[in-house]
Amino acid sequence: MADRQKAASQARALLLNEYQGVLATQSVSMPGYPFGSVAPYCLDADGQLVILISRIAQHTRNISQDSKVSLTIIQSQVDDIQTGGRLTWVGDAEKIEDPIAAERYYGYFPQSRNYHKTHDFEFYRIKLVRARFIGGFGEIYWVNPEELLLTNPFAGEVEQGMVQHMNDDHQAAIIQYCLSAGEVLPEGVTPKMAGVDSEGFHILIGERVIRIPFDAPVTTASDVRKALVAMAKAA
Repeated sequence: MADRQKAASQARALLLNEYQGVLATQSVSMPGYPFGSVAPYCLDADGQLVILISRIAQHTRNISQDSKVSLTIIQSQVDDIQTGGRLTWVGDAEKIEDPIAAERYYGYFPQSRNYHKTHDFEFYRIKLVRARFIGGFGEIYWVNPEELLLTNPFAGEVEQGMVQHMNDDHQAAIIQYCLSAGEVLPEGVTPKMAGVDSEGFHILIGERVIRIPFDAPVTTASDVRKALVAMAKAA
């Protein structure tokens, strides 16, 4: 049981630290063969994967015929890819119209706000059925939804308000969070907070997303404020 809990925790950490994966669908043009493509993602209020894909893309056509898909997330910045973490999220893709999920996605990928409306892109949620997590050689586990999914208590207006407040009034603190995390900020790039959840927050540096965890889980907006103030002071 302890090993499974550890695996679920590591799988969630990988899910939160990365923001893109390989989407596998069942090919319509080549029946019986899987079709892979790259897809950025974020999580919705329930912790499910949300992707934004073009209506005319091959993978969208595939999903319209068979909604069973997987998205494989691979740990970045490792010397040997076989020793890094991998998470294969197996689930059912469904087209959604969810304003909260959409605004959250835009926070992570601001450029998507324009092409969503002008280039026939649509949001899909991949509802988790089961996940396969590999933490390295010999560390292989199936992870069930109840072990991996965690709702975001701030998703919606509360999160949007916190993100906007930090970006408008606390730019210096955001820079300090990045520097404390060992990030080198490119000249002329202003980091911005992208999203907040109970375990940490994401910062957008140019078009790259980084994850900064809280020291301990938080449950209220007041807890988030205290955690951010403490981190800024420590920095």
